Amino acid sequence: MANKTIRVATDVGGTFTDLVAFEMAGDGGVPRIVTAKSDTTPPNFEEGVLKVLEKGGIDPASVDFLAHGTTVVINALTERKGVKVGLITTEGFRDTLEIARGNRPDFFNLHYEKPKPFVPRYLRRELPGRMNYKGEETAPLDLSGLKAILDDFRADGVEAIAVCFLHSYANPSHEQAALAEIRNQWPDVSAVASHQITREWREYERTSTAVLSAYVQPIAERYLSRLAAGLRDKGFSRSPYIMQSNCGVDSLEAVSNIPVTMVESGPASGFWGAAELGKLIGEPNVLALDIGGTTAKCSLIEDGQVKIMTDYWIERDRTTAGYPIMVPVVDLVEIGNGGGSIAWVDDFGKLHVGPQSAGAMPGPAAYGRGGTEATTTDANLLLGRINRDYFCGGDVTADMAAAEKAIAAVGEKLGVDADEAARGIVRIANNNMVNALKLVSLNRGHDPREFTLVAFGGGGAMHAVALAGELGVKKVVIPAAASVFSAWGMMMSDLRRDFFITRLADLKPGAAEGIEAVFAEAEDRARKQFEAEGIPADKIRFLRHGKFRYQNQEHTTEVLLEPGRITDDRLSAIEQSFHETYEREYTYRLDAPVEMVGIHLVASAEVGKLQMTEREPTGADADKALKGTRKVDYALDGIHEAAIYDGEKLEPGMIFSGPAIVEDPGTTVVIHPGNRVKVDGYGNIHIELRD
Repeated sequence: MANKTIRVATDVGGTFTDLVAFEMAGDGGVPRIVTAKSDTTPPNFEEGVLKVLEKGGIDPASVDFLAHGTTVVINALTERKGVKVGLITTEGFRDTLEIARGNRPDFFNLHYEKPKPFVPRYLRRELPGRMNYKGEETAPLDLSGLKAILDDFRADGVEAIAVCFLHSYANPSHEQAALAEIRNQWPDVSAVASHQITREWREYERTSTAVLSAYVQPIAERYLSRLAAGLRDKGFSRSPYIMQSNCGVDSLEAVSNIPVTMVESGPASGFWGAAELGKLIGEPNVLALDIGGTTAKCSLIEDGQVKIMTDYWIERDRTTAGYPIMVPVVDLVEIGNGGGSIAWVDDFGKLHVGPQSAGAMPGPAAYGRGGTEATTTDANLLLGRINRDYFCGGDVTADMAAAEKAIAAVGEKLGVDADEAARGIVRIANNNMVNALKLVSLNRGHDPREFTLVAFGGGGAMHAVALAGELGVKKVVIPAAASVFSAWGMMMSDLRRDFFITRLADLKPGAAEGIEAVFAEAEDRARKQFEAEGIPADKIRFLRHGKFRYQNQEHTTEVLLEPGRITDDRLSAIEQSFHETYEREYTYRLDAPVEMVGIHLVASAEVGKLQMTEREPTGADADKALKGTRKVDYALDGIHEAAIYDGEKLEPGMIFSGPAIVEDPGTTVVIHPGNRVKVDGYGNIHIELRD
């Protein structure tokens, strides 16, 4: 094929490493699509990336564009695999990290203990100097004690330093001076200051963010450098792009400096892919659901826009407050329910599924790798929803004896047989996922019946119809190559950076000039960054958001602003947009003055974004893809003789009805009785639910 362009995306998950590759013809024809999966290879994750390229038959020397997403940052944080960090902060504020917030979720627990800080007190040091909230210096920075601090850090084996001074979001000059002197006195140490990551207020959150970024920075730098070196050794001559938590990609060099921005890079790419897919198929309002081997994640996309926030916490649950990371992250809910989630019975005879997972090793009992715990995958196999003779696309021989034994053990504790236990496992898993979907829809003032459910990941298609039925959703879309959809989403992503700046302003006449100046300053900074990387100014696009609140409130509501210069004439329309957005989310509005707290500027530019081509229907009948029939247990919908279709033989325009199962190497689509199915021109499966 002449003038070929090969574009590749790889996504490192907790269980599998995924690949999607598009071989584009110069004549604009339909691209050849390659997908592959291989086991994730901790702690040397780059080996899994190179293996999945090999498994997909992709020669790195022939690749023109490569995007990469990884769980290395979130894994290092949750598994405490980072480095020893020292913190330098404003005099009198060394304990901010330990005082934290009074937001403990387990409020009535008299024995509650706050999460242990990532930096112990003896490694938290202070320097004199002070800014006020306007960014005005009230006391000069005194660096005379810095040498002694660094000497102590060296002696204690510190590998990374975080710097966070009071009010540096308003004026970062003290942080800049301290950072420069650290690098002058100790060039080899990894160091980061809070203003490099965020320019938003909230002292504890900024401090935590700087510390967690420093904690993972050397780990991520080593990983990214090993990945780049491994790709170079295989002949890849370009620099890979790295997926960010804000649904955009960024250069490897930029990410290496602040790697904490890719803390949720894998989920972000899937949700961005769902938004782009929704635009392609005319479904701009999407409930996106990603079910992998370890977790289920969901997000709501309204009018084609993925919501980005900075109120992100790791390890936050019903018993612990967790740790904040103030970086742009897609607004999502994540629960410990995936294909490998373990079913267990508590002391009161109640069945649970997750959050513990069997992972890749040993994996579900059916993998035959020594796993003895029953998982969601084992239950789906036992109920005939997954083909035991086509397990993992035929790559794995299902150990049904082990799966049945594991589920029977659960059933024994419940006093039921294995089949009933398997139904219970599937129903509990579905219930957990429905609750997660409600958190991003009903709890935010959105009616899920007005959205289309787009389900992906290895397990998304297996549970999607049951979840949609519970929520009243009328349509489910399973993307082509659903099992590697997060990698596909990277191919649809732009080079993107989000700029959050705190700046207070009342929405009253005379305020527009100051608000416009903040946006203009951020846009100028974005242009300079992009142009330094070879992106011309005419290729850069901006989206402006304002963060508003009623006066005397604590938190803000973000509003997308219409394009164009901010003038006093526009302030009333902006205020009205805030009232409407606030009322939808909280069900009421106030007759009170409105205040802008800050801005959120999105700067983006296309870099190798994939352009999809729709295929014309051939008129082929769905029977062409029919493999046969088998009995399938649909849990609440009973046992039915289901038609089994080969997903790789489905073509645009094919139509059929449930009960049915669609099998392809990466996923299984469970289509319930009465569902109507159509394959669109992009190979996506549209499932319409019965009334």
